[in-house]
Amino acid sequence: MPTATAIINLDIEGPTISRHLYGHFAEHLGRCVYGGFWVGEDSPIPNEGGIRLDVVDALRALNIPNLRWPGGCFADEYHWQDGIGPRELRPRMVNTHWGNVEENNHFGTHEFMALCELLGAEPYISGNVGSGTVREMSEWVEYLTRDGDSPMVRLRKANGREEPWRVRFWGIGNETWGCGGNMRAEYSADLARQYATYCRDHGDNKLYRIASGASDDDYKWTETLMQQISCFGCEATPRTYFQGISVHYYTLAGPWEAKGSAIEFGAEDHYRTMLSARRVDRILTGHSTVMDVYDPRRTVGLVLDEWGTWWDVEPGTNPGFLFQQNTMRDALVASTHFDVFHRHAARLHMANIAQTVNVLQAMLLTDGDALVLTPTYHVFEMNKGHQDATSLPVHLRSESARRRVGDDELETVSASASVKDGSLLVSVSNLDAEESAEVSLDLRGGRIGEPYARILTADKVQAHNTPQAPTAVTPRPFDDLTVTDRGLSLTLPPHSFVTVQAPVTLAD
Repeated sequence: MPTATAIINLDIEGPTISRHLYGHFAEHLGRCVYGGFWVGEDSPIPNEGGIRLDVVDALRALNIPNLRWPGGCFADEYHWQDGIGPRELRPRMVNTHWGNVEENNHFGTHEFMALCELLGAEPYISGNVGSGTVREMSEWVEYLTRDGDSPMVRLRKANGREEPWRVRFWGIGNETWGCGGNMRAEYSADLARQYATYCRDHGDNKLYRIASGASDDDYKWTETLMQQISCFGCEATPRTYFQGISVHYYTLAGPWEAKGSAIEFGAEDHYRTMLSARRVDRILTGHSTVMDVYDPRRTVGLVLDEWGTWWDVEPGTNPGFLFQQNTMRDALVASTHFDVFHRHAARLHMANIAQTVNVLQAMLLTDGDALVLTPTYHVFEMNKGHQDATSLPVHLRSESARRRVGDDELETVSASASVKDGSLLVSVSNLDAEESAEVSLDLRGGRIGEPYARILTADKVQAHNTPQAPTAVTPRPFDDLTVTDRGLSLTLPPHSFVTVQAPVTLAD
C-alpha cells in the first residue's frame, strides 16, 4: 500500500486563506441563469422574485462568498442598460457566444443584486470592454454604488432601488486575449488603465478592480499588466489603476478538440486529469513570481476567476450550453485545487469555479423541480472551514504514493491544513483510482483533541449523482483513523477525499 507522511507545524502560521478563494461564477450560458438561478415569478418551483429558492438554500450552506456575473464571454457583448426597468420592455438580444439563442434580459442588474442578497454573497461584476465603452462601464458603477443625486442615481431610483448597493469587485473585461476582443497584451493593458480610471469609488464603496489577465501560462501577459503599475524591482507601492489581475486555467484530460466524456473514462484518463489539475500549482507559481518582481510586497492580488474541468457536452444536449456531468474525478480536481490555493494564499486573493449551476464543473444540477448536489459541491461544503482561516505549512513526503503517467510522475496524495478559532482542519486526497493509501499526519508544535473526520468517495471514480440517485456520492463519517504518538494515521480508500477536524492546543 502506498504511504505518505504530512508534517504539519501547528505553531507556524501562514497567510490567511481568503474566503473569496471559494468563489463562484454564473454566466448567461446554457441553463446556468435561466432554469438554474432564475425560474421567473410565475414558476411553480418555489422562488422569491423569480429566484429559485432551493438553489439559494444549497449555496448558502457552502457559505458562498462571492458570485461573478454576467460572464465570461457573454460579459463582453452584454450592455447593462438592456437589463433594467420593466422586464416586458427590455430589449432582446442574441447570445452569439453560447448556443446562438435569444436572451430576453429578464435577469439583469436588479435581479442579480437580489440574488446576491439572498445568498449573502458579494457581487463580482465583469464589465464590457470588448464591445462596450468606458462611459457605459463608468455609469454602471455609478448606477449601483453612488448615493445622493446624479443621472444614474435618479435612474436607479426610478427602477425601484432607493439606496445604493455595495459592489467592491469589478472585472475590467474578460479574456481580452480571446473572446473579449482578441487583443494584444499591450493594447489590453492600456485599456485596463483607461477603464479603471473611470470606474470610480463613490462614497465609501472602494472598488477592487480586476484587469483581464492571462490564459494558462502566458506569463508575458501578466508582466505586461504589471509594467503598467510598477517597475522592475521597485520597492514603491504599485499605482492603483487596478488591484487584481486575473488568470484562467481549465483542467483537461486531453487536447481541446477531444476533451473526453465526463462519465465514460478509464484509469489513464483519470491520471492524466489529475496531472492536469496539479499543473495549476505551476501556473500560479509562474504568475506569482512575475508579480513578485514588480510588487514584492504583494499588494496586488492574483485572481483565478475561471477554473474547473471541461469535458465534452453530454450527448443530446445543446453543444453551446456546456452541460456536463460531475463525478468523483471532478471532486478530486476540486480538492487538489484547494490544496494549491491554500499554499498560494499570500498572493491569490480570489478564485471562481466555472460554473455554479448546470454548466461545466457545477455545484448543482437542476432538472425541472429536481435539484442534485454534485460531488464537487460536497468538496466545497467539507472544506468551508478553511474560509478566512490561517493556513498551516504542510510538508508532504510521499515517495511511494506516486504513479507514472506517460513521461510524467503523478504524486497521488494531496493535503492542506488550516486553523481557526482553536480548531484544526486537515484536507487529504488520495488521487489513486485503484489503490488505498496510508497517510500519517505528523502534528508538531501542539496537540489535538478528539478528531472528527468525514470522507467523500464511491465504489468507482466514475460515480455521479442524478435525480434518480442523488446520494451516490455523498459525505459520510470516516472512522478509519488512529491516534498516534505523533498525530494521526489514516487509511484512505482509492479516489477519496477526507477532512479531519480537531480542537488544537499549542505547545507551551
